[in-house]
Amino acid sequence: MKRIMLAAAISIGALSAQAAEDSIRIAHVTGFTGPLAPYAEQLDVGLNMGFEYATNGTMEIEGRPVELSTKDTQLDPARARALVEEAYAEDDAHIVVGPVSSGVALATLPLAQDYERIIMPEGVADAITGEEWNRYVVRVGRNSSQDAVSNAVALGEPGVCVSTIAQDYAFGRDGVAAYKEAMEAEGGKIVHEEYLPTDATDFTAAAQRLFDSLKDRSDCENGKYIFAIWAGSSNPLGRIQDLDPSRHGIKLATGGNILAAMVGYADFPGMQGAGFYYFESPDNEVNDWLVEQHFERYNSAPDFFTAQGFAQAMAITEAIRKAGGSTDAEDLIAAFEGLVFQTPKGEMEIRAEDHQAMQDMYHFEIEVQERDDWFDDRTVKAGVPELIRVIDRKEMDIPVRN
Repeated sequence: MKRIMLAAAISIGALSAQAAEDSIRIAHVTGFTGPLAPYAEQLDVGLNMGFEYATNGTMEIEGRPVELSTKDTQLDPARARALVEEAYAEDDAHIVVGPVSSGVALATLPLAQDYERIIMPEGVADAITGEEWNRYVVRVGRNSSQDAVSNAVALGEPGVCVSTIAQDYAFGRDGVAAYKEAMEAEGGKIVHEEYLPTDATDFTAAAQRLFDSLKDRSDCENGKYIFAIWAGSSNPLGRIQDLDPSRHGIKLATGGNILAAMVGYADFPGMQGAGFYYFESPDNEVNDWLVEQHFERYNSAPDFFTAQGFAQAMAITEAIRKAGGSTDAEDLIAAFEGLVFQTPKGEMEIRAEDHQAMQDMYHFEIEVQERDDWFDDRTVKAGVPELIRVIDRKEMDIPVRN
């Protein structure tokens, strides 16, 4: 009897070891504390819901269980590097997802090449799939060029003049560079660029410089705009609006954002732009499931980054299936290149040249509404990004920069 029990114990132990070896290990390394924490939380919710949807609730891909772990970078590049290295070296993670901050993400990319493992950064800076790219980097979220080109397609034409305001780091500078290139391709022109520290809270002097750059121009017969590229809780648009740009014939423009930020968009009725996602914009079965389940579980709408996290899980699942269940980096690279997969935004395709996901964007106009479904505890007056049209991914010429 003892021998039988011992044999059973050995068998169970061997099965457990085999299950651990066969699991698909994914580390979500991102900024769960700090000013971008809301983004990280949405990404994590979306990642988990995406795997649930993609695997029909089994949390298995090709018979292998998905193991998700989380690590908090606290938006510190050195800490992020240590955590990514820990994920690869100690946790034996097949894929690292994150970080969300562009600057922090850029610091971690060389580690993916060192360990020859996949990393899926959540930051937006073009450099991630540009000059700092390596073949182990795959990005499902949009890049600065996609933000910029979609906004230029939405507003750009000859006789349009734009001055920009952005944060002085990779996200802001890459975004403005891409926007300038795209706007000029549409026939418009950038006449001034304003950069401020990421923690700036006083925008008065910058606003005056922006006004001065546009107010007396006679070559802007189709519109004068101030376009903002900004992330985090503080935002210059409110202060700029307080100073009444309309007295100079100047309008404001910006891209989409998370719901909490778009509460403040109620101050900008009629403002146009283009965004990555708003839960009422896409029309497909995947988004229907996400919206329904998110309301049921959280009593609130899925947000900007929830959709990105969901799409990341869909891409990983489909790549592993395409690779026949393999999580070997070389097999995954081959699977990701040219991968077409479904997301809450509809179909995406990962470009082989730089592993950047090509995707539709949404041209919107802000309409002020009272909303009781955005958040679980309150009704808010918000700037709702009403859909003007879907900007098809084929309409946007997104440069390959690596």
